[in-house]
Amino acid sequence: MRQKPQEQDKFERRHNFDAVEENLTREQVKEEASRCLNCKKPRCVEGCPVNIKIPDFIKALKEDNIEKAGDIIRETSMLPSVCGRICPQERQCEGNCVLGIKGEAIAIGALERYTGDNTSAKASEIVPSGKKVAIVGSGCAGLTAASDLRKAGHEVTVFEALHKFGGVLRYGIPPFRLPRKILDKEIQNLIEMGVKFEKNVIVGKSVTLKQLKDDGYDAIFICSGAGLPKMMNIKGENLNGVFSANEFLTRVNLMGANDENNATPLKIGKSVAVIGGGNVAMDAARTAVRVGFEKVYIVYRRTENELPARLEEIRHAKEEGIIFRFLMAPEEILEDSGCVKGMKFEIMELGEPDDSGRRRPVGTGNYEVLDVDTVIVALGTGPNPIIQKSSALDGIVFEIDKKGYFTVDSETRETSVPAIFAGGDVAPVGTSNAINAMGAGKKAAKAINEFLSKKA
Repeated sequence: MRQKPQEQDKFERRHNFDAVEENLTREQVKEEASRCLNCKKPRCVEGCPVNIKIPDFIKALKEDNIEKAGDIIRETSMLPSVCGRICPQERQCEGNCVLGIKGEAIAIGALERYTGDNTSAKASEIVPSGKKVAIVGSGCAGLTAASDLRKAGHEVTVFEALHKFGGVLRYGIPPFRLPRKILDKEIQNLIEMGVKFEKNVIVGKSVTLKQLKDDGYDAIFICSGAGLPKMMNIKGENLNGVFSANEFLTRVNLMGANDENNATPLKIGKSVAVIGGGNVAMDAARTAVRVGFEKVYIVYRRTENELPARLEEIRHAKEEGIIFRFLMAPEEILEDSGCVKGMKFEIMELGEPDDSGRRRPVGTGNYEVLDVDTVIVALGTGPNPIIQKSSALDGIVFEIDKKGYFTVDSETRETSVPAIFAGGDVAPVGTSNAINAMGAGKKAAKAINEFLSKKA
């Protein structure tokens, strides 16, 4: 039987930002590891974007050799404690587990998380290459590329626009899913490897790509994320009480704006509608519960079967009292003296499948109004064009797609400009999530290393 971690009481956790799940116990870890079939052709590895040697590290856990398990994971991933918590394992490694065909897949995420939390990266000799690499952004892609490039001997500097490191791992993901001490530990491991970090540096404003090149950087990896929120473009969207999920989560997670004594406190209303059905929507809704909203809705234009969020997040949201409303599409935000007083939705029904394979929501001509005083829009984000625009002024012109993302080679992540690579949310290939961003970071690091090895 699959081992499950102890969880914080669903009523208590509504009032704090502490981790919802505890680690498995050592006994549970050994019991879970013993379930692994050690397949000759491990489909779980194929399902992992960074190809962690999953059966090998699980075998080490089965033998009660946790240090060996940690070493095996860190051969390919320096962020095991992060990935074990936030990766969509049910769609990747665990989703490919043979045991999951007729029963319950191995709890790979929980085993990875336990291993990461209870081991540390080993110091290894690094032979200097004499080459310098600049990494723009300290999120999943940047941290992964930094570790691989540093292991290869390059001098690596990570530039972060904000005043703390971690990118979306820090400002976007709440601490009840990813405790800050865990994130800090993973970053500290990189610092001890010799990776340099500089904060409060907006590449494209504080410093340009041309200046980085002039400063002697032999290659640049752009992974600055996608910070521009996608809005609904409906009437009332500019009213007081309307937030993008990006702003709402950043203000709470990074700035502590839910504290009324904060210099820029967040106004907490009574009821909020969170628009969207992905992990960001779940994070925003669960955060809204914790900061004091009495009633929290998640409103999604399809049915529960089409929700793209992780199953674990959906379950936790329901347990925490969040109300799901399906087949409702935003029509208008209602106003009272410049503030939100409600939101009007059109009732939908599912029609024929769209390009994603999901049935397309179709309007019925019927409407419903929700009594809310706050709206949080969680419909995704797009790329900020600061780097592209500033670089063009210096004669560095990138090939950009119609949505504003960098056009890159799918394998090397090289842009149209030599020696400059891009990955993560600024140049997404496939689904945008943490582990795929890590995969992009690994591919970029490999390609950069090969590029530098040929450079005199």
